[in-house]
Amino acid sequence: MLHIFSHFFIPALVAVAISRKNWFKIWLVLCLTMLVDLDHLLADPIYDLMRCSINFHPLHSYWAIALYVGLMFHRKTRLVATGLLIHMLLDWQDCHFKLADWL
Repeated sequence: MLHIFSHFFIPALVAVAISRKNWFKIWLVLCLTMLVDLDHLLADPIYDLMRCSINFHPLHSYWAIALYVGLMFHRKTRLVATGLLIHMLLDWQDCHFKLADWL
């Protein structure tokens, strides 16, 4: 539950840090990048509590993450790339919590 909450709370903090005036629009864009999780629908089972998303799902692969880093260098795609990278970072963190629970 904390993991899901962080996907809304952390982008809100970033949005406010970027612009206090337009934080809500920025937050919406950052939250829309959570659509990257649609690639979970390709997995069988769709949800596995102990599965790490990073490098398992296509849009969470190292290749995709490298593309998201590349998108940071273009002004028009920087905000979307920021949201995608925040999402990947939060998923990576969740993987480490799962690993710690498993050990």
